[in-house]
Amino acid sequence: MEADQCQSGDDNLQSMIVGTVMRKIKSRTWKKQRYFKLQEDCMTIWYKSKKAGNAHSTFSVNDVETVREGHQSEVLLSIADEFPPDRCFTLVFRGRRGNLDLVADSADEAQSWIKGMKKLIENLENMGESEKLDQWICEWFKKADKNNDGRMNFPEIRVLLKMMNVDMNEHHAHRLFMTADKSQTGTLEDDEFVLFYKMLTQREDVLRVFQDYSGDGQKLSLRDLEEFLRDEQLEEVDGVQQLAMELIQRYEPSDTAKMLKAMSIDGFLMYLASAEGSIFHPRQQSLYQDMTQPLNHYFISSSHNTYLMEDQLRGHSSVEGYIRALKRGCRCVEVDCWDGPNGEPIVYHGHTFTSKILFKDVVIALRNYAFKVSEYPVILSTENHCGVEQQRVMAQHLNTILGDKLLKSTLDGKIPVSFPSPEELKGKILLKGKKIGGLEESLNGPVEPEDSLTGEVSDEDEAADIDEDSLHSNSLRRMKSKQRLSKELSDCVVYCKSVHFSSFKHSRIHSKFYEISSFTESKARKHLREAGAEFVHHNARQLTRVYPSGLRTDSSNFNPQEMWNTGTQIVALNFQTAGVEMDLNDGLFSQNGRCGYVLKPDFMRMSERSFDPEVPINREGYRPLSLCIQVISGQQLPKVNIKESSVVDPFVRVEIHGVPLDQAKQETRYIDNNGFNPVWYDTLRFTIHAPELALVRFVVEDYDKASRNDFVGQYSLPFSCIQQGYRHIHLLSKDGTSIPPASLFVHVRITNLV
Repeated sequence: MEADQCQSGDDNLQSMIVGTVMRKIKSRTWKKQRYFKLQEDCMTIWYKSKKAGNAHSTFSVNDVETVREGHQSEVLLSIADEFPPDRCFTLVFRGRRGNLDLVADSADEAQSWIKGMKKLIENLENMGESEKLDQWICEWFKKADKNNDGRMNFPEIRVLLKMMNVDMNEHHAHRLFMTADKSQTGTLEDDEFVLFYKMLTQREDVLRVFQDYSGDGQKLSLRDLEEFLRDEQLEEVDGVQQLAMELIQRYEPSDTAKMLKAMSIDGFLMYLASAEGSIFHPRQQSLYQDMTQPLNHYFISSSHNTYLMEDQLRGHSSVEGYIRALKRGCRCVEVDCWDGPNGEPIVYHGHTFTSKILFKDVVIALRNYAFKVSEYPVILSTENHCGVEQQRVMAQHLNTILGDKLLKSTLDGKIPVSFPSPEELKGKILLKGKKIGGLEESLNGPVEPEDSLTGEVSDEDEAADIDEDSLHSNSLRRMKSKQRLSKELSDCVVYCKSVHFSSFKHSRIHSKFYEISSFTESKARKHLREAGAEFVHHNARQLTRVYPSGLRTDSSNFNPQEMWNTGTQIVALNFQTAGVEMDLNDGLFSQNGRCGYVLKPDFMRMSERSFDPEVPINREGYRPLSLCIQVISGQQLPKVNIKESSVVDPFVRVEIHGVPLDQAKQETRYIDNNGFNPVWYDTLRFTIHAPELALVRFVVEDYDKASRNDFVGQYSLPFSCIQQGYRHIHLLSKDGTSIPPASLFVHVRITNLV
C-alpha cells in the first residue's frame, strides 16, 4: 500500500527513506544517537537505539503537528553553545505528548528532514475524507501484517477486526472475505483488503435516508437532493438548487452521475462525512462576529499558571506551556514573577517545588508565538513578587523584546471613556498589573516618583486564596506583599490596571472602565449566588478575571460555564489539564475562526438590560427552544481497553451546559460488543432557556457494570453553531485532538417552544 506521495522525484523524502543517524536530545546531559527512517508508506517514522539491540519505536506523521527549525525549544536552547541552529530541529506532537528534539550531523541532513516532514504534514492536511479513510485502513493492515508479506488470511483478518474494535458475525465476515478475494488466493492483499473493509462498513443507516429521498432507489436526482437539503438539512430555500449542484460537483465520485446531475450513495456518504455535513456550521467556524465592540464585550480564552506543564506543587515550569496555550488560541496568559539570581526575574509557582524559568524567555516566546494563530490582542497577566530593581528589568525586557507589539499608551493618546476593540488592538500585547495612579494622570503628565510607595504590587497570591477559601486565619493573608512598584513597570500597564474589589456598588460609583479585578472561583460563586444580575451588569462595564482556587494543587479546573453565565470575560483555566472543563473551553472558542474572542450575547453587553443567570425566564426577549437529538449510529470508535479480546460496549451521553435551568444530561442505551458500527436510533430531548449561552457536549463511553465507564471520545460545540438535519460528529480525544475516522451520526431538530 505505497502512499503515492512518496514520489521518486522528491529527494528529501527519498533521503528520509534511506534513513539518518541523528542525536535525540532530552537535556544538556542526555544526548543519544538514534537511527531514524521514513517507512515506505510515507506515513510512519521508525527509529532505533544503537545500543538496545532490536528495540525500536515508531510514530505516525499524523501525530506531528509542526516542525520547528533551529533552537526553538528549551532543550535545544540549553545546548545552543554546542550545536549550531542549522543542524537542530524540533518535532512538536499533537495533544500533550512531549516534543522530540533532534540534532543532525549536517545542515543539509537537517534540511532534508525539515522540508520532508513539512511536505508530509501538508499532504495529510490536503487529503480528502475518503483518502483519510483509506490511509487509516492501510495503517491498521500494516499493524496486523506481522510477517510484512502484504497479504492476510482469514484468521489474521479476524485478529485485525478485533484490534479495530469489531466483534462481528464470523459467517458474515467470511462471506465478505470470499467476495473480496478477487485473486482467489485465500488471502487479501492491498486493494482487496480495502474492498473487504468497505463492504464490511456499508452504512445501512445512511442507505435508509438515501432511499427515503431517492426516486428510483439508485440515485438522488437534482430534485431529490434539493428536497433532502430543504426538508431535512433546513438549508435556505433560495440557494438550494445552486447548493445541490455544488455538492454533486464536490462530492460525487462518478463522472456519469455528475453528467446526469445526480448523486450516488457514495457521493451522498462523502457529503455527509464532510465539513458541510458536520454538526458544526462551517460559516461559524470562520471569523463571523463583529470585532469592533469594546474589549470587555467578549469572552476571552484564558490560561492560568500558563508556565506549568503539570501540577501546582512539583510540576515542571516551561516556556512550552506558553507556546502550547497560544497555539490553542489562548489570548490571556499568566506569569508569576519572583526575584531571581544574577538580577534576572524568574517565573515559577511561589512557595512550591515547581521548576523555574527566566521571565525573559517567556517574553521571547510571547513575541514569537502571540500572533501565530490569531491576530487579536494578548493580555499578559502578571502576578508580581519582585523588588523594584527586578521590576525595572521586567519593564526593560518587555520594552526591548516586544518593541512596538507592547501597548504603551492609549491608542489615540487621548483619555478614553471605554475600551478599544479587539480589531483596533490587533497585534498588540497588553500588560495587566498594578499601576501607579490612573490612566488619566499618566496622560496628563508625569507621575511623582514618591507615588511608587503606594499600592500593593501583587495582585493575587494563592497562599492567601487558600486562606480565603478554607482556613480563615489571618496569618496567611498578610503574605500579600506591600512592596513598592517601579514606575517603569507601572508605565507598561495601560488598559488593564489590577485593583482590589470592594463591592458591585462601590465599582458602579467609583471604578474606571480600565480597572480589572480578579476573583478566586469560590468568591465568584458567592457573588453569583448573592447578586447574579449585578455581576452581569458589572461585566458589561469592566473586565473581570476568575481563576482556580489555590486548593487545586493537582491543577484541576472548575466549570467555566458558571463564570461565562455572569459575563466574566477572563475565565482562566489550567490548559495543561484535560477534562470536561477544557472541552467546554475548546467548544466555546472553536467558533469565530478560533481567534480566542467570542462576542457575548447582547443582553450581557447592554447596561440598560437586566439578565440574571439564575432566572433567565425574566429577561426581555426570552424565547426558549426545544432541542431534539436522535443518536443514530457510531463509526469506528477507538478501542479503550488494551486487552486484545475486549471490544467496547458504547453508549452516548448528551450534556447541555448553560444557565442552571439548562444544565441537563441524557444517555442512549449501551450496545453490546460493538465499537465498529453500533446503531442506537435513540431520541434525547432538551429544553433550552438561554440558547445564546448554552454549549452541547457529546460523550461516548464504554459501559462497564463492575467499574467506572471508560472514556472513548467527545465533541463540544456552542448550541448556536449547530446545523440541523442529518449530521456527523467527528469525535475528539481527551486531549481535544481529532481521532479519525471515529464519528457519530445524528439527526438534529430545534424548534420554538413559545
